[in-house]
Amino acid sequence: MGRKGESNRQRIVEAADRLFYRRGYNQTSFQDISDETGIPRGNFYYYFKTKDDILDAVVDARILELESWLKHCESETEDPRERVLLFISIIDEKQQDTLQSGCPVGTLNSELAKDTPELQQKATRAFNLFRDWLKQQFTALGLSDVDNLSMDLLARMQGIALIACAFKDSDFIQRSHNELREWLMQRTSS
Repeated sequence: MGRKGESNRQRIVEAADRLFYRRGYNQTSFQDISDETGIPRGNFYYYFKTKDDILDAVVDARILELESWLKHCESETEDPRERVLLFISIIDEKQQDTLQSGCPVGTLNSELAKDTPELQQKATRAFNLFRDWLKQQFTALGLSDVDNLSMDLLARMQGIALIACAFKDSDFIQRSHNELREWLMQRTSS
């Protein structure tokens, strides 16, 4: 694929990612993506045979972005507690997106959980990435039951995103962010 082809493919993935996040996977059509990119719908088949193929590319792109963000957390500090605090700060940093559309990982998982097991499994990749990374940080802190701690933190963050989006409440995000920090400090203080 040439540079123009790769550029068009990337435009399709980026537009689909935005639309899947804002509208949902099932509510986004090829025509919606075409309208967003300006690329004729018929040309999509050169890059993607099915909408599921676009979803694969979107999930891959999100995973790369999330891996980059987790590497950023690791590059900022050697302290695993500080890394988890940076992880938690995403709630505050992405506040406007969360208020508008919820968590991009959580909303996609929620929608695709009602679909085929294959689509659900694709969407779960991001949560697995987070879960494994958090388990590494909690293990480095010398904690036990790291899987439950990881799942508890992910569940709390998803709940915050869901409620904040439902009520469009930025104060709730800030209060919850502070409570998550306290939760972490209670579990990691020696």
